[in-house]
Amino acid sequence: MQYLVRYHHLGAEQANILRNVKLGAKPQSSTFADMAGLESMIVEDKSQQAQKAVDREKTCPLLLRVFCSTGRHHSASEYNHGNVPTNELQIYTWMDATLRELTTLVRDVNPETRRKGTYFDFAIVSPDRSSMYRMREIGVTCSGQKGADDTKTLGHAKFTIGDYMDINITPPNRMPPPRRPRPY
Repeated sequence: MQYLVRYHHLGAEQANILRNVKLGAKPQSSTFADMAGLESMIVEDKSQQAQKAVDREKTCPLLLRVFCSTGRHHSASEYNHGNVPTNELQIYTWMDATLRELTTLVRDVNPETRRKGTYFDFAIVSPDRSSMYRMREIGVTCSGQKGADDTKTLGHAKFTIGDYMDINITPPNRMPPPRRPRPY
């Protein structure tokens, strides 16, 4: 197993201890007590970060219910009380599907979105504990241009089976969707 370790404000001795732990050396019980002076330490399993590739021949696809609108996202209240917007597109796909892949599928069925420079702003709509729905933006793609969110997968975006996908489609002659600062 490989680990990614981020740490701040380590002394030279503490940094050497951490390097030895990462390389597989068995730590002494006192070494972790010595590290109590750390301000923060995050240990993440890299194998979980890089999602396993789905074998699409052996894995059953999931139903992704997509709702597209032009110029804005649907309101989260349009999903409440068992209601959904009227313009539903049903896509069978896998958790490793990228936003670029989903863009291509939407473009295939919606001819006016095929123009170069059309923006696709993706959001996941999921229920909260009070049976109301919350919308969370996950990325933007653009027809004919490479972008940072093109390779983001449903798994990376923490999509859960049963969630909806809401896509704001912005034609090339309009302003692209505003980018909100991400909390991470």
